[in-house]
Amino acid sequence: MNLTTQIRSGLIVSCQAPPDSPLAAPEIIAAMAKAAVLRGAVAVRINTPAHIQAVRQAVNVPIIGLWKQELPDYPVYITPRFSDAAAVAVAGADVIALDATARSRPEPLQDLIRRIHDELGKPVMADIDSLESAKAAVVAGADWVGTTLFGYTETTAHTPPPSWLLLSQLVEHLNVPILCEGGIASPTMAAKALNLGAWAVVVGTDITGIDLKVQHYVQTLKTNTKHDFQP
Repeated sequence: MNLTTQIRSGLIVSCQAPPDSPLAAPEIIAAMAKAAVLRGAVAVRINTPAHIQAVRQAVNVPIIGLWKQELPDYPVYITPRFSDAAAVAVAGADVIALDATARSRPEPLQDLIRRIHDELGKPVMADIDSLESAKAAVVAGADWVGTTLFGYTETTAHTPPPSWLLLSQLVEHLNVPILCEGGIASPTMAAKALNLGAWAVVVGTDITGIDLKVQHYVQTLKTNTKHDFQP
């Protein structure tokens, strides 16, 4: 069974944590991933070579790997360079996820995807924010497209994810698997994504984002209650 078939209509869990979180230890990320797989996740999405290596030893489902890198001269940050992709592949990722938006980047997108295919032998998941960037990514050779960056780029930041309209447009206009990622906050929303034609659904914060979820609860309690807040 190939990777694309393995993830069909399934739940992919993104197991990540902020760098300053106690949860960011590789063994804890690996435990999150193993728990997700034991409960039915068809794949996991993992950031950094160290975490990918730990997760690879814990699970046997496909790993979508990436490496977030903040570069001073470029806004793209998800696996922006071939060297980042190579490290992710060596660590054990089965699919390489990268920023495929139209923003400026250190290496041309088409060259990056070609090298990942030719030199690493890995398929590419293009994280996009619009139909236009998705079309360009497919022309450049992307194997999968994810709605990951909708709501997180300059041109989409005014609208919170998920965009059901964008998902529907991608399904209609592209002939590669479309993964719905970003803003999925309930099983009902995940089911809606599949019903709209998503190949699979990626959920992160709502399942594994303890840090962000706690911050949101605390902030909401501080700003929306009449009583003095006592943590």
